[in-house]
Amino acid sequence: MRLPNTFPASPPRSITAAITTLAATAALTLSAGPALAYPPTPPSASTAATELASLTVKAEGSTSGYSRDLFPHWINQSGTCDTREQVLKRDGTGVTVNSSCQPTAGRWYSVYDATWIEQSSGVDIDHIVPLAEAWKSGANAWTTARRQEFANNLTIAQLIAVSASSNRSKGDSDPASWKPTNTSVHCIYAREWIWVKYTYGLSLQSAEKTALQQMLGTC
Repeated sequence: MRLPNTFPASPPRSITAAITTLAATAALTLSAGPALAYPPTPPSASTAATELASLTVKAEGSTSGYSRDLFPHWINQSGTCDTREQVLKRDGTGVTVNSSCQPTAGRWYSVYDATWIEQSSGVDIDHIVPLAEAWKSGANAWTTARRQEFANNLTIAQLIAVSASSNRSKGDSDPASWKPTNTSVHCIYAREWIWVKYTYGLSLQSAEKTALQQMLGTC
């Protein structure tokens, strides 16, 4: 026996309107700005606040004995690509590379200063938590293998392609003394910073914690 068709010939107006609204929203989202790759998405602001509260607050250590060579980078990641080259491919648009994984074309949007870079030579790969900052926060007691992992970690938001000028302006500063000039990324920058310190059990100083709390307030 054939069952009667109980479905309407066309969807109700409420469903049609909802579909139209969603489509329009999606189109607006896709056209609102450049399609950008980014490091792995950090935990939410509420989770970041919880993680921040769990971190040890104490006076910052010294840079005595510190050297970037104690954080081996850039290591091979895949095929002929090292960590820097992997980030350049991930964070750029229209990136092409040669057999050595060196970029031959592409553009990079530096979220720190809202600037497009047209040549890979103008791009720096920033450690969200700088190597010297990590050293002063507990990495001085790590093994070389642990420091190598920290310096090349692509699974958390620790590495990002930005303009060389913004990276060098930041230097080894923590958020108490340097923040991206592009204030729209303060929320995610704080979440990234906290995620890295929480993942590696690094300490922070009081002024740094206050600055991060203020940045989370923009979320």
